[in-house]
Amino acid sequence: MNKTIRRAAAFSLLLVFALLLRATWVQAYEARALADDKHNRRNVIAQYAHPLGDIVVAGSPVTGSKETKGGDLRYKRTYEDGELYAAVTGYSSQAYGSNQLEGIYSTVLDGTDPRLGNPLDALTGKRADPGDVLTTIDPAVQKAGFEALGDVKGAAVALDPRTGRVLGMVSTPSYDPSEIAGSVDGDAWERLTTDEDKPLVNRAIRQPVAPGSTFKLVVAAAALENGLYGSVDEPTRSENPYRMPGTVKDLENENPSAPCENASIRVALQYSCNNVFGKMAVDLGKDKVREMAEKFGFNDEEQDVPVRAYPSVYPSTMDKAQTALSGIGQFDVTATPLQMAMVSAAIANDGLLAAPHMVSKVVDADGDTLRSYEDGEARRIVSSSTAAQLRSAMVTVVEDGTGSNAGVDGSEVGGKTGTAQRGVDNSEKPYAWFTSYAKDKETGEEVAVAVLIEDSDARRAEVSGNGLAAPVAQRMMAAALK
Repeated sequence: MNKTIRRAAAFSLLLVFALLLRATWVQAYEARALADDKHNRRNVIAQYAHPLGDIVVAGSPVTGSKETKGGDLRYKRTYEDGELYAAVTGYSSQAYGSNQLEGIYSTVLDGTDPRLGNPLDALTGKRADPGDVLTTIDPAVQKAGFEALGDVKGAAVALDPRTGRVLGMVSTPSYDPSEIAGSVDGDAWERLTTDEDKPLVNRAIRQPVAPGSTFKLVVAAAALENGLYGSVDEPTRSENPYRMPGTVKDLENENPSAPCENASIRVALQYSCNNVFGKMAVDLGKDKVREMAEKFGFNDEEQDVPVRAYPSVYPSTMDKAQTALSGIGQFDVTATPLQMAMVSAAIANDGLLAAPHMVSKVVDADGDTLRSYEDGEARRIVSSSTAAQLRSAMVTVVEDGTGSNAGVDGSEVGGKTGTAQRGVDNSEKPYAWFTSYAKDKETGEEVAVAVLIEDSDARRAEVSGNGLAAPVAQRMMAAALK
């Protein structure tokens, strides 16, 4: 054999050896990664080869599975009242994956969770029967919020203050997840993803915006807890208008005739006095206000319900003028409706904040519990005395102040309105907010609600928390208390 042939043979053997080595590596080390890759169509085929488990509301499934007319993907996800529950369920799509509860519990719902089935199934590769996800949602509260929001762009969250259960989570405009559940729904997907109103965004937990005057509850709590004022009825040292430190700009009030000079916290909440809370934030200092905000849940980057909520933010770097603006829920302060519902819930629950959650149990096909989310895991935010004083002041807001549209017959109702500036130099239509709680005087049942109206057909001058957001909260509270 000549030299050229020997070299060619050796090189060919080297190539064969390299191919064998690569094949061994792929099969031995990369097989699992390839099997789990989201682009592996075999996984999608396997996932939709059988009916999925269900997401359940008040004992009834709001999801289902429908057999298709052929092809690899045998079953397609269906939704009962899809638009109503989209902010809770999310979507499960053969083409676009899944999100929210559908995504978090995908392995339970498709039967691949290792807690399902038995050890023999793991050996044989048999897929176990899928499990179900049981939510805490009250269908009456959910429907009340969805219908009350109607065609506006906004969101609402209702919580049980004592347990942390999410009773309602609504985001509008909504969408029907059934429209994008199949493998050939490209037109619907493009329409939803390019819509300027962002129907796929869950505004209740994933679009924090300026909370406006609803944040004054946090500042008031900080003032009472830090001893800046002894009670909600003690006069504050607040000139009107308030000149923000280091500027020539006054922090004025929406209602020039309101009795805001040296007003007590009760009166300042009743008339939503900017001068009082701007100065109060400066007197406390940004660190004390931030400490209180973080107790309520601001700046928490791991707020899971169990869907991950975007963090509500109280900034750490501000001068005194910016701190004054933060005291009225402006500058770079942002919040989700979930966060502002948590503020009212803690105040309603004697100063204790129960961890919010919208799943009570995850169960297998036989109904046996795989995981339970316990109620009542609470941490103290403010003292019982501070909570009682703030509740009293919030009741004044509803009975004699800016929150008159929130009243529920037979119930103690407290609330706080908010109208937050938006855009450069307040050039855009403002946000309308309302956060509140209600307690049935006979049964003792409680609920806390926060509502954000991001945009509506109301004229700019008509945008207010009481006019737009409070009626939504009222209907949700009434539904919760029945």
